[in-house]
Amino acid sequence: MVTAPPLTPTFLLGLTALAVLLYDSVWPDSSDASVLTGISVIGSLASLGAAGWFLTAGTGLATDGVSLYADAVVVDGMSLFFTALFAAVTILVSLASFDYFAGKDNQGELFGLMLLAATGMSLMASANSLATAFVALELVSLPSYALVAFLKNDRGSSEAGLKYFLIGALSSAIFVFGVSLIYGATGSLLLPDVAAAFESGLGDRVGIAGVGVLMVAGGVAFKAAAVPFHFWAPEAYEGAPAPVSAFLSSASKAAGFALAFRVFVVGFPLGPAANAGIDWALLFQVLAVATMVLGNFAAATQENVKRMLAYSSIGHAGYVLIGLAALSAGASTNGDVMGAAMAHLFVYGFMNTGAFLFVALAENWGVGRRFEDYNGLGAEKPFAAVAMTAFLFSLAGVPPLGGFFSKLFLFAGAVEAGLWWLVVIAVINSSLSLFYYSRVVRALWFEEGDHDLGAAPTALYAALAIALIGTVLLLPGFGPVIETAQEAATALFA
Repeated sequence: MVTAPPLTPTFLLGLTALAVLLYDSVWPDSSDASVLTGISVIGSLASLGAAGWFLTAGTGLATDGVSLYADAVVVDGMSLFFTALFAAVTILVSLASFDYFAGKDNQGELFGLMLLAATGMSLMASANSLATAFVALELVSLPSYALVAFLKNDRGSSEAGLKYFLIGALSSAIFVFGVSLIYGATGSLLLPDVAAAFESGLGDRVGIAGVGVLMVAGGVAFKAAAVPFHFWAPEAYEGAPAPVSAFLSSASKAAGFALAFRVFVVGFPLGPAANAGIDWALLFQVLAVATMVLGNFAAATQENVKRMLAYSSIGHAGYVLIGLAALSAGASTNGDVMGAAMAHLFVYGFMNTGAFLFVALAENWGVGRRFEDYNGLGAEKPFAAVAMTAFLFSLAGVPPLGGFFSKLFLFAGAVEAGLWWLVVIAVINSSLSLFYYSRVVRALWFEEGDHDLGAAPTALYAALAIALIGTVLLLPGFGPVIETAQEAATALFA
């Protein structure tokens, strides 16, 4: 039985951020980032261990979880599952940042902002109130804007940060206005109370609630980089430092979906909402199709590897949206399909982070970002190329890699829910992704190149190796991941 405070994993991330900022304020002129990296990695590892400890003890898996602060926050299986994912990605990105940002100024701020964003992500997954959700969303967004624009003397980084900020400010305004409409229609910001208002009937306030639900969906679509709020992603991912791109495309995207899963399942129960004419499952079906198609077809036309991965991440957001699109009132398969979407995000956290870290490694060597710039890297740096090949094929869903199993369970859940047509579209898009991922593999292994590469940066290689191990270990270990995810998701429908 766990006796520690339920929010221990979240607190550990926040305290680690404060520890990093404290160290940097005491020794601001220190050019050695090893201590900052060590604090970040150890604190994130402690958060990961605490979340795993809570999950192993069964916290929130068979019950409604632990409610805190007048029910504004809840710690359950889903929040712990996502917190473990955020902590794991933070560990990888912190390690990679040691080499990538070596010699640059303001590294204390970099690690501090990253950990504060991770804290906000964990809080987003635990939000049981729309007010808490908005505060957590801003705790993620504000550090993220600064992280994207971290390279202040780089025009691309500064421009990407400004664009991200402008679109993010608009999306936050849409979200908070939607929250105000929900409050006006239901009289509460707590998700269980909002659900009770839907179940008892909204009368002539149905229209207000419907617009509010639509605007809240827009807010979470922004964090998940889903169509039509995806415009920021290619610009931000391309202009941001590669480790920051890895962090945003994996952890931030997962945080958006964690918020969406809780708000729509708990706050806007599908049956009462549909009876009132608010069929948000249909909305997510449309968004899933649009996001998959746009993301994958745009990725297939790119000549820049980093930009291709950015559009690829949009396509993967479309796959995960199936976890909401395939839900139906009272269906026994709801927990399975949403749990499969959570498991896919977990696998995606390793393989997508690893792919962006390979881009960071190439940038560290002075290699360009175009496909032809990667020619011959397989012969010169075989371990890194093998890792990138595994990440890309896993992203494409090639068996027997982890991405294949996560997609298989997700698509099987959608078929069981009767959305076979949505699965057909997803399979076609997944097949298309194999084309543009294979372009990188061909450049690595089958094209000749001549590079003057330096030594292998130790921390970046370590992060790449951990991501590879995580991806490979998910082959025999995917069973516990999918079981935990589905058990956590099922508890939301209880």
